[in-house]
Amino acid sequence: MAWARTLADGQVARVHVYDVTTGESTVVHVDREVLVEAPNWTAGGDLILNGDGILWRMPADGSAPPAAMPIAKLPELNNDHVLAPDGDTIYVSANDGHLYAASLTTGAVRKVTPDGSPHWHFLHGVSPDGEHLAYVALNPANGWDSGTIRVIDASGSWDAALTEGRGPDDGSEYAPDGEWVFFNTERFTEAPGHAQIARIRPDGTGLEQLTFDERVNWFPHIDPTGTRAVYLSFPVGTEGHPADLPVQLRVVDDISQTDAWTRGRVAVELFGGQGTINVNSWSPDGTRFAYVDYPIGSAGHGEEEE
Repeated sequence: MAWARTLADGQVARVHVYDVTTGESTVVHVDREVLVEAPNWTAGGDLILNGDGILWRMPADGSAPPAAMPIAKLPELNNDHVLAPDGDTIYVSANDGHLYAASLTTGAVRKVTPDGSPHWHFLHGVSPDGEHLAYVALNPANGWDSGTIRVIDASGSWDAALTEGRGPDDGSEYAPDGEWVFFNTERFTEAPGHAQIARIRPDGTGLEQLTFDERVNWFPHIDPTGTRAVYLSFPVGTEGHPADLPVQLRVVDDISQTDAWTRGRVAVELFGGQGTINVNSWSPDGTRFAYVDYPIGSAGHGEEEE
């Protein structure tokens, strides 16, 4: 597990569920062994996380701890994994730079991206019809500063640029109606690292900036009803999406109004960042979302599994 992140001394990973109606956040799991990250929420009421380079599954109510998922023949995974609309397929990004499709029921695995591709591939979005994947393409020679958004079909036979040139871009995710791809980008600033939330049409037209504040905003996630969004907000001056910082989760209550993004409310303040909410973790009904924080020392004690 050469690339998998690990907990620091005295650090824990706490999985929470936030209720957007009541504003209450509940700890559903505390892990002192594995640095679990990036929850997805299945239609059946489970959370899928990654940790130690593999996928883990647990009930979203915390009634059982995470169990390693029996998926064979996958390289070590990073924390980019997205569920497909069919409810069975999960697309994952591996640390070999490729995308894979795996079945939640059978564990069967299929490699999506072709050998010889010039990109590293980091998945973030699956189209509502399940036919296309929106991913972040990195040039191995230039690393994270080279990130652009590309779209590949689920068979891996077709691939095209959605954004090009100046960036970097990350966190690309389809709206539930397929009309937009939301992402974070540095295209609107000269300040290194000053990412803001934007959206673009799936044909590469209509690029529009949505947030305009001094903070550094990442990973917009749209709820399954297409009503709300949540995104991760880093402190001013942050570059990239590092771990172990005081960050915020901000909720946008009505994304049908583009100016609503400028009124995103602070739902949670926490210690985390990388791994907290890298992928969409909304519940199927759009009333809750899951996230992970990573307190160190006394802040991580006294919280038991619920």
